[in-house]
Amino acid sequence: MDWVQVLVMIVANLGIIIPMILWFRSESRADMREFSAEIRSWKNEINKEIKDFHGRLCAIEEGRK
Repeated sequence: MDWVQVLVMIVANLGIIIPMILWFRSESRADMREFSAEIRSWKNEINKEIKDFHGRLCAIEEGRK
């Protein structure tokens, strides 16, 4: 095989592999942003529930006094 053919095959493979790596990276970042937003919404819901529970608990304690 001639060196030109070897170089052409290497460049062609890099031309395919590098865009795929960049695409995979961008997709994983998008998934991470989506997952992070979902976790943030869960944390907000949990905090609301904690505040609601604390309020009810305080009301019960006031009723006992």
